[in-house]
Amino acid sequence: MPRSRAIRAAVIFAVLLLGVIGWYLGSPLFIRTTTFEAFPTPTAIVTTAAQPGASATLVSGGGVPTVTRRGDLQYVDSLHNGTGQVQLIRTGEQYVLRFENVAITNAPDIHVYLSRDTGGKWTEATSLYLGALKATNGSFNYDVPRGTDPAPYRSVVVWCRAFAVLVTWAELGPA
Repeated sequence: MPRSRAIRAAVIFAVLLLGVIGWYLGSPLFIRTTTFEAFPTPTAIVTTAAQPGASATLVSGGGVPTVTRRGDLQYVDSLHNGTGQVQLIRTGEQYVLRFENVAITNAPDIHVYLSRDTGGKWTEATSLYLGALKATNGSFNYDVPRGTDPAPYRSVVVWCRAFAVLVTWAELGPA
C-alpha cells in the first residue's frame, strides 16, 4: 500500500508541474497588456543657483520632438507578428524609440533591441538592448541611452529570449 501512495503522489506532482509549465508557456498567447504613454517631449533640466537663497532656473531640454526615422512592424508567422509603427524620435539631445498604436503577439520573456542588421536579423554583440517589452498593445516609449548615435541602427527587433524566437521587427527608414 505505501508504494501505491508514493506512485499516486508522484503522478499528481507531475501533473501539477506540467500544468504550471503549460500555463507559463501557453498563457502569453491569450494574455494581452495595454499601455498608452504620452508622446515624448524634451526633458527639462533644473539648475540650482550657487548662492544660498537664490531660486532655481528651468532650462528647456531644447528642440521640438522630431521623428527622424520610422518603420512598420512585420509579420513573421501566424504565432509571431506585430502591427503598428515604430518611430525614432529626437527630443533635443535625446533619442526615444516609440511604438505607436501597436499590437504584438505575446510570448514569455520578450525584449526590444535596436539592430544594425535588417530583415529581423540581429546579434547581441552589435545590437543595442532597450528593455523588456512594456505591453503587447498601445503606444509606449523607450529611451535610447544618452550619447548613442542611432545612425548605424537599421531596424528594431522584438525578440523572445525564452525560446530564442523573433516575434516581430521593423526596418527603420526615412521619416
